[in-house]
Amino acid sequence: MLDHIFLSVSDIKRSIGFYEATLAPLGITVRLDYDGQDGPPGHPDLKGFGVNGRIFFWLREGVVEGAAVHVGFVANSKAEVKAAYAAAIDSGAVDNGAPGARLHYDPNYYAANVLDPDGYSLEFVYKNWQHGRSTSSAQR
Repeated sequence: MLDHIFLSVSDIKRSIGFYEATLAPLGITVRLDYDGQDGPPGHPDLKGFGVNGRIFFWLREGVVEGAAVHVGFVANSKAEVKAAYAAAIDSGAVDNGAPGARLHYDPNYYAANVLDPDGYSLEFVYKNWQHGRSTSSAQR
């Protein structure tokens, strides 16, 4: 299991707004700012996102390598996938795969894909077997 990820972005204010809107439908609503001068020499300022006391997704201003990163976020339902996708598109993301089943992975793998303002690949994923629900209840 991953503990955290740092993502370098070209415009920190723009990216904070984008991710606040995009991650909220997934329940990722806690924000924390870390002042780099509190860390070792050269530590960047970080803008964190999380839930349930865990801050796990961090932004830092820096060099963007958009095509080099793909981040998949857990959704708790198909509705959350659709809501995160819509929020991302409304906040300036580019469509990279509308919400739907990803049959090439599994019939119960439901996801949506976007490219964030820096070109990073984001996926919002609902896998009903990871939530202990049957297929029929997952479609509600």
